[in-house]
Amino acid sequence: MTQSLLQQAAKYLKKALPLMLKYQIPTTPTNYTLWYTYVSEQNSQLNSQLDEVIAQYQTCPPTTAEVLYQQHIGDPKDLDVHNLRQNMEAMTTELSQSLHDTSIDTDSFRNKLEANFGKLSLLEQEAISLEQVMDMVRNLAQDSDDIINSTAYFTHQLDKAQQEIEALRQRLSAAEHDVMYDALTGCFNRRAFNLDLNALLQQSPEGTCLILSDIDHFKEFNDTYGHVLGDQVLKAVSKRMQDSCRDGIKLYRFGGEEFAVIVPKSRQRIARQLAESM
Repeated sequence: MTQSLLQQAAKYLKKALPLMLKYQIPTTPTNYTLWYTYVSEQNSQLNSQLDEVIAQYQTCPPTTAEVLYQQHIGDPKDLDVHNLRQNMEAMTTELSQSLHDTSIDTDSFRNKLEANFGKLSLLEQEAISLEQVMDMVRNLAQDSDDIINSTAYFTHQLDKAQQEIEALRQRLSAAEHDVMYDALTGCFNRRAFNLDLNALLQQSPEGTCLILSDIDHFKEFNDTYGHVLGDQVLKAVSKRMQDSCRDGIKLYRFGGEEFAVIVPKSRQRIARQLAESM
């Protein structure tokens, strides 16, 4: 690393560390990288989203930090996501090679076309037999067929690659989403709950309230009406509870039919009223 790059890195760290202390951000490698990128202003979308998070929570919860990291920087620890990215890169490389091959075929066809037309231009100057003219036409037709086949093959490869890249992109998005979110209800999962609660208890435990809720008689409902309808109940309950979460309040699926709500910087009376309203 050159001296100028070292100076620049030191400058960014001097800006990032005070911000992390101000907003009580844990000093983890992920957070260092996230805030280093933030102060370097390399990613305007990341900065905008992080500004919104800070405005809402007066900090950046661990789950939010990890989601932002995955979205804008990437998590090499997640092998599934890493493999998906590699597959997309391989697909792009293959597509690029097909484009290169088609380009070479096109150049070759153009050269042959120019040569054949050059020969045809000699008709007025030289005595060329009809058989020679037909040979030129046949060669021209054959070269045309070759370039048509090459172009058709590339078009097929392009369509196929676009479909596979889109499928990989959707799987990649789902894999990144599943790290922190519950697949059925769409709210945060148990892993996200553990991260956020531990961070709150370590940094500012005063005023942190916890609401635990479950759905009455859910097993009986499932046994009577089936799991498909039971899943719809879970989704509906989750949405109703999520609608009440604002000002830094977050909903988690704790497990089964159990939900948890973390209410930071609140009072027990207010948290109780929120629970009752939910």
